Amino acid sequence: AMMDKMRVETAVNTGKVVGKYTIATADDFTYVDPVDGSVAKKQGVRFLMSDGSRIVFRLSGTAGSGATVRMYIEQYEPENISMSVADALKDLIAVALELCDIKTFCGTETPTVIT
Repeated sequence: AMMDKMRVETAVNTGKVVGKYTIATADDFTYVDPVDGSVAKKQGVRFLMSDGSRIVFRLSGTAGSGATVRMYIEQYEPENISMSVADALKDLIAVALELCDIKTFCGTETPTVIT
């Protein structure tokens, strides 16, 4: 249900300003295998920010029931490289949590694994 909500809202979210970020593109990405040309659709929902930062949500596991939600947060930081990852990504994580509304769907915003 959470992934479906984000998929439906990709067009509405493109161009949207959330916090200090502008969503340049929101989409449900498709993977095309470079070797055999096979296509895998619905590989995850991406939010590509105008500053190059990105948020990606993917499901891991079988089907949609009982699957693990993987949230990838990426942002370039050229200056404050001694900052903790959690502090450096704090604002982008807040945006990700707002966009997915995971607390409504899963009952928590606290991850069980952080890598």
